[in-house]
Amino acid sequence: QVQLTESGGGSVQSGGSLKLSCAVSGFTSNTYCMGWFRQAPGKQREGVAVLGNNIMPRYADSVKGRFTISVDAAKNTLYLQMNNLKPEDTATYYCAARSASVCRANYSTTRVPAFAFRGQGTQVTVSS
Repeated sequence: QVQLTESGGGSVQSGGSLKLSCAVSGFTSNTYCMGWFRQAPGKQREGVAVLGNNIMPRYADSVKGRFTISVDAAKNTLYLQMNNLKPEDTATYYCAARSASVCRANYSTTRVPAFAFRGQGTQVTVSS
């Protein structure tokens, strides 16, 4: 059974940093296509970053240059390093995964919220 469990959320001031983690079980992280999306109250889900095995990561324009997605295959864990956080980054963040066999098809952050598997989310709050 596939399980994704996020952690690392919290409250920070504008300009601060957080690192989110997503522990993966039920499959090997580097054989899947994985990503992060977020949802703020009253707003649509927004794909933030996507990473496939041997594929360059992609980022939403809103976070490019500030967020970095990575995977530690040995720990079977996906990460999202978030720097220079802004109040508009406030949201619940979810990690998500889909089969690596279809990773290259529609490889875009916009597809991440529709990935087959997702975690329960972790809250990130950025104050000004």
